[in-house]
Amino acid sequence: MDDISLSFLCGALVLLVFLSAFFSSSETAMMALNRYRLKHLAKEGKRSAIISQALLSRPDRLIGLILLGNNLVNIIAATIATLIGMRLLGDLGVAIAPFVLVIVFLIFAEVMPKTIAAFHPEKIAFPASYILTPLMKIAYPAVWLINWVSNGLLSLVGINTEEQSDTPLSRDELRTVVREAGGLIPLRHRKMLLNILELENVTVDDIMVPRNEMVAIDLDDPIKEIIEQLNHAQHTRIPVYQSTIDNVIGVIHVRRIPRILNDKSDMAIETIKSILSDCYFVPKGTPLNTQMLNFQRNKRRFGIVVDEYGVIQGLVTLEDILEEIIGEFTTDLQTHNLDIQPKEDGSYMIDGTVHLREINRQLKWQLPTDGPKTLNGLLLEHLEYIPEAGTTLKIDNYLVEITQVSDSAVKMVRMSWQEKDVEDAHS
Repeated sequence: MDDISLSFLCGALVLLVFLSAFFSSSETAMMALNRYRLKHLAKEGKRSAIISQALLSRPDRLIGLILLGNNLVNIIAATIATLIGMRLLGDLGVAIAPFVLVIVFLIFAEVMPKTIAAFHPEKIAFPASYILTPLMKIAYPAVWLINWVSNGLLSLVGINTEEQSDTPLSRDELRTVVREAGGLIPLRHRKMLLNILELENVTVDDIMVPRNEMVAIDLDDPIKEIIEQLNHAQHTRIPVYQSTIDNVIGVIHVRRIPRILNDKSDMAIETIKSILSDCYFVPKGTPLNTQMLNFQRNKRRFGIVVDEYGVIQGLVTLEDILEEIIGEFTTDLQTHNLDIQPKEDGSYMIDGTVHLREINRQLKWQLPTDGPKTLNGLLLEHLEYIPEAGTTLKIDNYLVEITQVSDSAVKMVRMSWQEKDVEDAHS
């Protein structure tokens, strides 16, 4: 009888170790579940995900249930271990049993199951949810009482468990998620998603065609020149002004002008005015995400950028914004190479009007973009005067040699990235 009783006690102790391991692994797995993936699986109708999501809707009750079960198991196991120790070694067994039990439970009921659950939360949590749900119904009175006491104490320190909600991901956290997606999202798609998240940090000033590079029609020009300009237009929408670029009176769409191309009389000017569309003006400094929505809301694809005084700064199009997301549309490499031309020595000939963001994107550089938007603006801010051709300087690790200069701007520079320090030389 004693042998049977001892075997029964040992079997019961092993069972209690497994039960403790179940509660420990369930707690870790439930808390380690990816909430966003869980929502996705629940929306797809996966039953175990739905049950797990319901349990996690009140984490205080779930934790209360698991800890209640775990502690009951541990207390019973401690009692049985004491009885086994007494049967085997008498009073010495009673003294040794707690130490042996701690080691056994620490390894087999805590560390191992929790480690497995941390690495494979779904494989543990989803099956466990089918057991925890009926246990919650059975033990609800005890769980409710425990939560009532603990939540009351938590309320004293300002924690309200009734207001539990998922914390949304911040933009920086979402960027990290996209970057770490690896093979789950193709590289090109990851870049597009990151570019979308970056839109709010980029303004129309960063991508607009500056005022001095705008292609526009001056109605004060001879009609033959205007018609010639329209015949060779490379853009579908062209601003039209009179006398000065700040006096923009409208926008002409090239699809609406074939009928006037053969008319070289003064009446053609009136015809042009009659088919002009109203200008859509964009405040300087507007974030790209906002401007894209404004284009959509106003059914526009083209806008004139103005500053706080109404002075025209440049123009921006919907295509410019889309290119910030998916990359360049054009396949005209000749035009592209005129702006940034690689040289055999590893340097680049760069037009002074090129935007710094375009240089950084194409050459994988890190020129500062929090101030001036163009290379010419960066050089003038750094030098604080109009340089002469042949002037060289160093901005961070970038060696710059100015090769062409106009009266008011830097036209062309030779740039290269230098690892070692090179002293600035202003000649």
